[in-house]
Amino acid sequence: TQNPIEQEGTYPLPEAQLDRFMFIVRMDYPQREEEIMIARQTTMGATAKLKKIINGTKLKQYQELVERIPVPEHVFELAVDLVRRTRPGTKDAPKWLKQSVQWGAGPRAIQFLIRGAKAHALISGNFITTTDDLEAVAEPVLYHRIITNFHARSEGITSSEVIRRLLEEARREER
Repeated sequence: TQNPIEQEGTYPLPEAQLDRFMFIVRMDYPQREEEIMIARQTTMGATAKLKKIINGTKLKQYQELVERIPVPEHVFELAVDLVRRTRPGTKDAPKWLKQSVQWGAGPRAIQFLIRGAKAHALISGNFITTTDDLEAVAEPVLYHRIITNFHARSEGITSSEVIRRLLEEARREER
């Protein structure tokens, strides 16, 4: 886990370390009812009872199954093109992105997009990876790999907005 940067005693991780995280899942605070439940469960002297939901063998089988999910060529191409467009210093980056992004995603992002999309396909009950699967994991995979510049931050442009816009452009090009 990673604490918010605003929290005292925390420092931003360098891009090379951030790149090692497959996903960044941003979480809001729990709802009021959930916090009441948390307070009850953690302050009434009861110990948490963990229930085993999977064993190591089954987990390994699921990992192997994900690896076998096929990926059509156009999904590989979308992953590569999407990541290449995040890099402001390249010809692949749109003009608007070059004005807003300081640092884009590296090759590891492509690997994680494909692996995440394959897992998403399997969880969704599909036996082939689609562009919808790739789009579903794009933000958690790319969010921490796209570093906006001061200009973008001052305009309220976030990494999420950059990803959303890149996906919209990719969808238009598909048609």
